[in-house]
Amino acid sequence: MSDTGRSSANSWLTLLLAGVFEIGYALSVGGSHGFTRLTWSLVAVVFFLLTLWALSVALRTIDVSIGYAVWAGIGAAGAALLGPVFFDESLTAVQAVWLGVIIVGVVWLKLADRPAKTQEPVESPRAAQGVAAGAKEAQVVEH
Repeated sequence: MSDTGRSSANSWLTLLLAGVFEIGYALSVGGSHGFTRLTWSLVAVVFFLLTLWALSVALRTIDVSIGYAVWAGIGAAGAALLGPVFFDESLTAVQAVWLGVIIVGVVWLKLADRPAKTQEPVESPRAAQGVAAGAKEAQVVEH
């Protein structure tokens, strides 16, 4: 894997981490009840700082429009899926379907970020011979 490929993979892993921190932030803000519970509030501040740091690192090499959409999608879907686990919230079947649409969209955005494979066009043997003949003629003219 090239350095560019490694850098891109690291950026996407960092963006995924930022999304996980965003889920932690959203859930802890919910648990803080408007920042009236100290422990939840402190956890929210820590997750807020972590998510901003990781997002800013990831956006060094990922386009802001794509990175922000993926980050927000991970945070929204994760908080919606884990809200019923940690709090007295519900998740209906219809809501779960639309969360699935968000998740599919996030995955497609990631896949769309893959660089296109660029290949040099292969010249036909005649074209290559024409270039070689032109080079020989240029040498003859110079002498």
